[in-house]
Amino acid sequence: MADVQAYIDGELSRFRAELFEFLRIPSVSARGEHAPDVRAAATWVADRLRDAGLEASVMETPGHPVVLGEWREAGPEAPTLLIYGHYDVQPPEPLEEWHSPAFEPTVRDGNLFARGASDDKGQLFLHIKALEAQLRGAGRLPVNVVVLAEGEEEIGSPSLVPFVQAHKDRLACDAVVISDSSMFAQRLPSLLFSLRGLAYFEIHVQGPGGDLHSGTYGGAVVNPGNVLANIVASLKDPDGRISIPGFYDDVLEWDRGTRDALQALPFDVEGFKREVGAPGLNGEEGFSLLERIWIRPTCDVNGLLCGYVGEGAKTVLPARAMAKVSFRLVPNQRPERVKELLETHVSRVAPPEVKVRIRELHGGRPWKAELTGPFFEAARRALAEAFGQPPVLTGEGGSIPIVVDFQEILEAPVLLMGFAPPGANMHAPNEWIPLENFEKGIRAVSRFYAELGG
Repeated sequence: MADVQAYIDGELSRFRAELFEFLRIPSVSARGEHAPDVRAAATWVADRLRDAGLEASVMETPGHPVVLGEWREAGPEAPTLLIYGHYDVQPPEPLEEWHSPAFEPTVRDGNLFARGASDDKGQLFLHIKALEAQLRGAGRLPVNVVVLAEGEEEIGSPSLVPFVQAHKDRLACDAVVISDSSMFAQRLPSLLFSLRGLAYFEIHVQGPGGDLHSGTYGGAVVNPGNVLANIVASLKDPDGRISIPGFYDDVLEWDRGTRDALQALPFDVEGFKREVGAPGLNGEEGFSLLERIWIRPTCDVNGLLCGYVGEGAKTVLPARAMAKVSFRLVPNQRPERVKELLETHVSRVAPPEVKVRIRELHGGRPWKAELTGPFFEAARRALAEAFGQPPVLTGEGGSIPIVVDFQEILEAPVLLMGFAPPGANMHAPNEWIPLENFEKGIRAVSRFYAELGG
């Protein structure tokens, strides 16, 4: 292990320079004009995997390519790890809110700012460097390793599940390791115990054949905007509970020990309030703030479209109205069941004088971790050694749908250990990661391999 840490010490400046090079590639998967950049990033990742000592290839999919790296010299009796990450990034807009160019990495006060710094180039790359440190510093790994890096995570990973299914035997593993999440607090390492799922819909209300004069027709023709407002208002009660009948039937009720552990975390509610810039906070009665954002389901309006919204007045009775509504789901809930419940509820609330259509946009299942076993214990010890204190168990309010797919297709537990800081501005301007986290992440992952070997 001393050889590995000495290797990291000697090569750290090069690691940082390579990360800067990686971050300069504008691999925005959502935009067609950046398709050559996405492919360039895939090639770049494959080259760095080869430099680290793995065999690597760029494999085609119907969309952006997948990069596969492999090192299998530990032997058939040794366990196999699958390391997953993504090399594509979110669009950088609004550009005017960046303090430095999104694709020109800039260091300020020890923090590295660039699109992809935390999500997920920085975290993927620290795994590649940890592998290099093991293979170049110690000469081998105690486990077999497969690295899978995709280029479509930011657009919902449409090609990934078919790829995993088609290459199930090649991707067979004993555990999956993912770093695409945040630490609970800076210098306080974390292991995730849960992820919320997602059910995302558009609710469309159609009234008259076209927009009408609200003076001439108002009072006789049902207004789709009013109907949509009633539908949205019916989704939650004043105590923050979702009012759709049957919605909570499948919701996992967490044990008292988990809830007490959340209460014991050093969470700064006032700091959270300042971070979001809201005049106040609220949510489901009977649950703490961390419980609300980690282990309880939600219902939120994400967008509204109706009538005239330009400058000045226009007395219009709109022909149609639309709302985008998302539900964050917790273990045991399923997106398809939520859709059934929503459709039944909306059909009961909406009047017969309008047509209502619900369009499903996206879904992902929630996940609950296995917090036992050799891989979890090795990660716990490695994080404690690298950061100087044991990791805490945290939840994540967002979704990583591929986690459940990995678990089911490969029949392997998934370990999530993130190195992004809280408030890393993922998906927002001025995304960042502390260089300290990048360095300690490399050391933690390399120690993780050492722990598995021990």
